Amino acid sequence: MNEKQAKFSIGDIVKHKYFNFRGVIYDVDFEFNNSEEWYRSIPKDVRPRKDQPFYHLLAENNEITYEAYVSEQNLITDNSGEPVQHPLIKEVFSKKKGSVYYKRSN
Repeated sequence: MNEKQAKFSIGDIVKHKYFNFRGVIYDVDFEFNNSEEWYRSIPKDVRPRKDQPFYHLLAENNEITYEAYVSEQNLITDNSGEPVQHPLIKEVFSKKKGSVYYKRSN
C-alpha cells in the first residue's frame, strides 16, 4: 500500500495559486474527504484530483475571514511573514514563529 505524504503541515501558512486568499493549515485529509456536492460545484476544467492531500485552512482575503478546503495542487507556501488575521487563530494555535503557527496543547 502506498502511503500518501502531505507536502504541507498543520501550522504552515499557505496561499492559493490562483485565487486571492491565504491561510494557516489546521487539519489535513490525505485524500479528498468532502461532499460530492461540494466537489461537483467546482468547474470541471479546474476540478482537482481526489487522490491527493486536501487541507483545512483558517483563511482570509482582503475582505473577509473564513474556513477553506483546498487541494495540495492549488497551494504554495506564503513567505510574506505576515500573520493570518483570522479570529480563530488564538483558539487553535498558541504562537507564530516565522511562517509557522504552533498548535495549542490540550
